[in-house]
Amino acid sequence: MSTIENRYDFVFLFDCQDGNPNGDPDSDNSPRFDPETFQGLVSDVCLKRKIRDYVRYAKTTNDVAESGYGIFVLSGNTLESNQRQPFEKLTGDDKIEAKGKDTKPTDIEKARQWMCKNFFDVRAFGAVMSTTEFNCGQVRGPVQITFARSIDRILPTEHTISRQAFTGEKDIKSGTGTLGRKHTIPYGLYLAHGYINPVFAAKTGFSEDDLTLLWKALANLFELDRSAARGTMAARGLYIFKHESKLGNAQAQRLFESIQVKKRPDIESPRAFTDYTVVPPDPGSLPEGITLIGGLA
Repeated sequence: MSTIENRYDFVFLFDCQDGNPNGDPDSDNSPRFDPETFQGLVSDVCLKRKIRDYVRYAKTTNDVAESGYGIFVLSGNTLESNQRQPFEKLTGDDKIEAKGKDTKPTDIEKARQWMCKNFFDVRAFGAVMSTTEFNCGQVRGPVQITFARSIDRILPTEHTISRQAFTGEKDIKSGTGTLGRKHTIPYGLYLAHGYINPVFAAKTGFSEDDLTLLWKALANLFELDRSAARGTMAARGLYIFKHESKLGNAQAQRLFESIQVKKRPDIESPRAFTDYTVVPPDPGSLPEGITLIGGLA
């Protein structure tokens, strides 16, 4: 598989209705927000987690991942168990020895290449793999995604909920069920920026097939991640700017600012995607060497 040779910048739009798109553990798991503007936030690691999960589901059959599409950062697994693999599976002249920080640089490089070849998220996002006895070095990934920020203010709301079933026999004496809390926002339209660097892709082996899978994951990011706590979440727009060259033909920010997302003037409190207008740039107005691809909205 050939590695990508073009730079890409992209804008990703998604929304959430009557749910919690990304709870903050430091705030009782209430939706993240900017305390000055009250715009909602969704962390980059939250979005990457969903991409990892989609790739895992798409490339796994009978609990066995397709060759080259393992997931390094996987819920319930230790990173060390994955870093151990190249030290166990490389044999013959390629055999390497684990010595932590004292591992030979040549062995670290072999382990790093093996991890890039076998784990999608290492190839895409990079990883720090030098913190255990099984030193696989560090990888700077070609795919980077920012925090997502809502277009307008959100209103986090706390709801008290009850469960009529009792946890144990001793709880029956209380005469009441269990009370809990749920945090939601009525609605929020979020925008994230993404960058794909072909220079780093050449070092990790991030291929055209990997890129196609990434676009598919973003377009279907929430379809396999349904939860009552997250309400209704949907991908609403994926606008991809493809550069003719590796180094790029225009500044990313200039491209991002060419997409206008505005609340309709007759709407005071948005409650649906139709309360907004998304205006992508006219292809003829783009800088030379830039092609606009996609646009789910």
